Amino acid sequence: MHISVNGEQHEFNEVEVSISRLLEIRQVESPEMVAVQINGEFVEMQNYPNTYLKSGDDIEFLYFMGGGSQ
Repeated sequence: MHISVNGEQHEFNEVEVSISRLLEIRQVESPEMVAVQINGEFVEMQNYPNTYLKSGDDIEFLYFMGGGSQ
């Protein structure tokens, strides 16, 4: 399966890869702080384990960042 993650092409030999599994494969340290889009559509976090990717999908990880004001 070929997918794009944040603009980089990746190939996976696994038949079924869920968003949760992809976060593990990519070693995302705080998956609860990541919003995920598939082909421009946001996926709700509770659906990560049962949302499976298809070849050709374009995945974006959007990381929440904290900041402050002065």
